Amino acid sequence: MSYFFNISACLFLVILQTTIMPYLPLLDKFYDLLIPFIVYLGLSRPVRESLPFVLFLGFIMDNLSGGPFGLYLTTYFWLYVGVKGITTFIQVGNRLVIITLIVAGGVLVENLILLGAFAILGSRRQFAGDAAEIVAIQVLWAIFTGALFLLFFRNAQGRVGAGFKAVYAHTREQRELTD
Repeated sequence: MSYFFNISACLFLVILQTTIMPYLPLLDKFYDLLIPFIVYLGLSRPVRESLPFVLFLGFIMDNLSGGPFGLYLTTYFWLYVGVKGITTFIQVGNRLVIITLIVAGGVLVENLILLGAFAILGSRRQFAGDAAEIVAIQVLWAIFTGALFLLFFRNAQGRVGAGFKAVYAHTREQRELTD
């Protein structure tokens, strides 16, 4: 049940982020939608269930992006490890302020890793003059929408799980009636 939700959410977010969002003028500077999903996995799913999806998402985004291979994989992995580390020291629970700060911090960390990697690679092209502005816009988007995404993921996971349990119970009843 949980794997079905994670696979569906991964595919939906990757398709939405790579095919639809770049063409919408309001959302062209929106942050990486997979960050709230990785934070959700880190906060509410066990390691054995969530780590393969984090690595899978990093691999997919590395293949789809034009950046150096392993950049998104590394970023997502360390974001996930950071979220798991934070939850050992802080009881996050349903505190929206802490969740919002974690998502905004994840967006900031991802942008810093990406900018640092491009600076280390010594690209002859200069950074865009509005890189700081884009990072600030993305962090503000994360502050206002990050907690909403996490609440959506949590509620959708619950509904999908309840739906699968209902279908399983119904087929089990049908099987018992026919026996």
